[in-house]
Amino acid sequence: MHEILIKTATTDDARLIADMSRKTFYDTFAPFNTPGDMEQFMNEQFTRERLMDEVGKPDSIFLLAYHNNEAMGYARLRKSANPEALGDVPAIEIARIYAVQQAIGKGIGSALMQHGIHLAKESGKQVVWLGVWEKNKKAIDFYHRWGFEKFGEHEFVLGSDVQTDWLMKKML
Repeated sequence: MHEILIKTATTDDARLIADMSRKTFYDTFAPFNTPGDMEQFMNEQFTRERLMDEVGKPDSIFLLAYHNNEAMGYARLRKSANPEALGDVPAIEIARIYAVQQAIGKGIGSALMQHGIHLAKESGKQVVWLGVWEKNKKAIDFYHRWGFEKFGEHEFVLGSDVQTDWLMKKML
C-alpha cells in the first residue's frame, strides 16, 4: 500500500472518527471478550456521542490516514498527565492508533505512528507513551518495532472485566 495521506482531523471529521473508532475497537477486541462486556463498554464508555465530543478538544490531536481518498485509520494524540512512572519529562500519549481491518499490515499504522512521532518532536516532547492490552501481541510487536519499551502497567476496565494494559514509551 503506497501513497498514504495523513491529515489532521477537524470537528468536521468527528462522525467519521467516532464510527471508525467503534468499528475498529469492536473488530479488534470482540473475539477476546464476552459479548456482554463488549456491549456494556460500547454503550457506556465508547459511545458515538462521547467519541465525537473528543474531536476538537484542545488536549487532543486526531490524525486520519487516507489511501485512495478512503479513510483507513486514525490516531489520537492526547496531552494528559504523565503516568507516575514516567516522571515530569515532556511527553504526549498516543491514546489510540487503529487501522480498519482490511488495511492492517499495509502501512497505515506505521504512517500514523511516523506522523505522530514527528508532531511530538516538533512540539518539544521527549517521550511518546501509550497503553496497550497485555494480550494484544500484534500491537505490542508493532510498538517494539517502533522502539517502544514497557515501563509500567495500569488497569483498563472493559465492561465488567478488569484487564491489564502495559504502559510503553519511546524516547525521542
